[in-house]
Amino acid sequence: MGLLVFIFLGGLLHSQVDGSRMRQEDSPPRIVEHPSDLIVSKGEPATLNCKAEGRPTPTVEWYKDGERVETDKDDPRSHRMLLPSGSLFFLRIVHGRRSKPDEGSYVCVARNYLGEAVSRNASLEVA
Repeated sequence: MGLLVFIFLGGLLHSQVDGSRMRQEDSPPRIVEHPSDLIVSKGEPATLNCKAEGRPTPTVEWYKDGERVETDKDDPRSHRMLLPSGSLFFLRIVHGRRSKPDEGSYVCVARNYLGEAVSRNASLEVA
């Protein structure tokens, strides 16, 4: 059984459950900037924008065609970087005859302990 304590401070109600705080002002993530479709030349840089708000600040992950996108956070040698804003930056678009690892449909997903928000789809096409 957990100990539940309510504290009233300056008009805000705070609750504390066994040391983990759930504040009234905490909020689930919401996407405030959705990515847009891009047409990019092979070898050029590109950015898919995504910005999310929430409290605590949500973490952002990207998915391409339903699969999680590997970024520099997973592999420092990756040509894809997750920017602090949540946007996905491509150092260069990789595109070959047999392999088209960057072309596809992308979404960003923002998460915190209160839930998740999914952006609109954005397609990245190579010109």
